[in-house]
Amino acid sequence: MLKQLECSRAIAEVIARCRPEVVCAYPITPQTHIVEGLSELVRDGTLAPCEYINVESETSALSVALGASAAGARAYTATASQGLLHMAEVVYNVSGLGLPVVMTLGNRAVGAPINIWNDHSDAMALKDAGWIQLFARDAQEAVDLHVLAFRLAEELSCPVMVCVDGFVLTHSVEPLDVPAQDDVDAFLPPYRPVQVLDPTDPVSIGAMVGPEAFTEVRYLAHHKQLQALERIPQLAADFRARFGRDSGALLHGYRTGDADTIVVAMGSVTGTIEVAIDELRDAGLAVGAVALCAFRPFPLAALAGALGGAQRVVVVERNLAPGLGGAMASNVRMALRGQPIPVYTAIAGLGGRPVTRASLRRLIEAAHADAVDDLTFVDLDNDAIDRELARWDERRRSGPSAENMLRDARRAR
Repeated sequence: MLKQLECSRAIAEVIARCRPEVVCAYPITPQTHIVEGLSELVRDGTLAPCEYINVESETSALSVALGASAAGARAYTATASQGLLHMAEVVYNVSGLGLPVVMTLGNRAVGAPINIWNDHSDAMALKDAGWIQLFARDAQEAVDLHVLAFRLAEELSCPVMVCVDGFVLTHSVEPLDVPAQDDVDAFLPPYRPVQVLDPTDPVSIGAMVGPEAFTEVRYLAHHKQLQALERIPQLAADFRARFGRDSGALLHGYRTGDADTIVVAMGSVTGTIEVAIDELRDAGLAVGAVALCAFRPFPLAALAGALGGAQRVVVVERNLAPGLGGAMASNVRMALRGQPIPVYTAIAGLGGRPVTRASLRRLIEAAHADAVDDLTFVDLDNDAIDRELARWDERRRSGPSAENMLRDARRAR
């Protein structure tokens, strides 16, 4: 049943219906409303039995989730941005130990300079830590992916990160369907851990592993990701059968059948891209789009199939790998290896800058005519860049660039 809800509240309600036994909470914008919502549900008895643990840092939040999962409990936490980086060591520990922790990542830019708005810098910073990463296209998928995430994590004994665009999705308010408890219970069986710490049968976990076995241990993390490539489409089909809607998949194609130009992206920007695609179709351009849901594991074969008929591909990135371009585009090129299909990278929406239909239309039209560079920055203020570069040349003590450019922008208003 549809209810008018903030996405974060709906996520909290669906996580409660997944029956976590331990929730570890440390606030950081923009995920705070999720753990606040869970605290209310634990306090009023809606989520029970569940131990809600307030901790003193992000490192502690994931450490407690690690310990709870190792002890055989269904464990959940959430974070964002610098919070994810603060827990980086434990992120690797959780995947290295094969623990099925589920974590919501409220995607947010990583500073400095400080920025609380949305892009994908945080997820990309730890994309290779061994976690499955699923990106929500919209608020309803942000809700639904958590049900799928718990089942996937526990079947494979592998952690899952559900990536939800900060503010754009986390703070949106719209009609959402929070799956009913009976349906969630039917889809998500009771947790049966693969490994459990038992005081009557003590073992060590996280032991020192030398060169003679470390490669094999890491390969097993890779093997689980390969298993996820097969299991995600099956679980998505099961979800559709149970709940009556599509949610979760390796990827979602949009008007790709006869498209000469295909745009690839992740997260909430895919909705705006699809609107721009419709407008350009009306103008006679054969264009389409692919929204990636699974970034780890990366669906090389599925993406190659979706893009195989294109003459060119445009990857719209909400992250920047300085000195390279975008993290996603290099993966797209790997999917297309051996095929003579040019891949253009467009960096857009960093730090929450709006990615508009008009900007996307200009980008796609130019790419359709092969009139863009291999790497382009959407709506980049070249005048601001030139002014700051001139400062660098004029005097050694030019001051902090972020503050200089912010001052220039205020003067220009």
